Amino acid sequence: MNLTPNVVLVASCLVFAGVFFYPRLVRANMWRATVTPLASIIGSGFLVAGPILAHAAGAWAWLAMLGLCVMAYWFGASIRYNIVHLEPHLDDEPAAYHIWLERLSELALALAYFVSVAYYLNLFAAFGLRMGDILDTLWIRVLSTVVIAAIGLLGTLRGLAGLERLEVWVVSLKMTLIGGLLVTLALANYQQWQAGELVWAVKHHDQGLQSLTVLLGLVVLVQGFETSRYLGSKYSAGVRVRSMRWAQWIATAIYLVFMLLITGQFSDGLPKQGGETAIIDLLKPIGILIGPLLILTALSSQLSAAVADMNGAGGLLAEASGRRFPVRIGNLLTALVAIGITWFANIYEIITYASKMFVAYYTLQSLQATMLSWRKGHKARAVLFALAVLIGIGVIIFAQPVEA
Repeated sequence: MNLTPNVVLVASCLVFAGVFFYPRLVRANMWRATVTPLASIIGSGFLVAGPILAHAAGAWAWLAMLGLCVMAYWFGASIRYNIVHLEPHLDDEPAAYHIWLERLSELALALAYFVSVAYYLNLFAAFGLRMGDILDTLWIRVLSTVVIAAIGLLGTLRGLAGLERLEVWVVSLKMTLIGGLLVTLALANYQQWQAGELVWAVKHHDQGLQSLTVLLGLVVLVQGFETSRYLGSKYSAGVRVRSMRWAQWIATAIYLVFMLLITGQFSDGLPKQGGETAIIDLLKPIGILIGPLLILTALSSQLSAAVADMNGAGGLLAEASGRRFPVRIGNLLTALVAIGITWFANIYEIITYASKMFVAYYTLQSLQATMLSWRKGHKARAVLFALAVLIGIGVIIFAQPVEA
């Protein structure tokens, strides 16, 4: 057995831990503002992106990921524009259509959170059960239901504020593990290249427009940046705009490096069972510690993201209803809907549904930015935001789930 990858994995994780757990970084205001969107972006898509994009785009998976990240940055530009130019005037009785679009956006985002909670905790259950080599969809759904119900009950009875305090530390752990994984993958690629075994001729099973419609349904893999929009009680508009940009730049760099490093490891298609955790089997030959590391990364990231989104859904429902729905009732409703989705859709359908709901929110925010920028005389920006609206509509209409 080649112990070198395992030694490199442990050593690099220790180095990255020294960076990401460095007290001055953990306490830094800009980093703390960046952590929330970064946790959501990487938490949802990092581990499932590889096998799914390999299935949909083959050796061009990295380019497909770049396209998704560019699309997300485009939508993010609309939200950043609204933070700067709309937010300061929301309390000054702006035009009625701005108010209505804002309410519709909040409702769309709350509905997106319903689906994303199901998505995160189905992945949580799938990766958790892999420790016992359990791939059965029934048991994944049962465990998902138990965890969703437990978090929903906690959010209904006592709120979720206590769990939120763990966010910075969980993100530091996740970034440490991801850093170690990327270094180990780089070593594996170098060794395979030296041995003449690094092959990028990966076939994919979808063709033409079908591949495009599948890729459109994967926007949820890069969502999460929108959380900066709702941190106004903690951070200024300038900090939130910069933190969203930083989060998207960091996530894009990680995704692209990861996709390039695992392209040579791709297998032929998704398995009929356990496709959402296929990354474990894909990378296990590199070293015996890779599997446990991936499971630990998945459990920490999915749980923290689910908690954040459940709390976000509860808060948005409370705001959109004019406080007629308390946050605790919103948490309960989110849990009930997420459980329903868990039992009526498979993981790939949940990913596509979540993508469409988030894109509905992005489309409404882009429409908001289009009208606002046109009125302010920012015509070039208005055209770009209008194109983002059209892209969003296309995703909502044409996106399809991947089929194993």
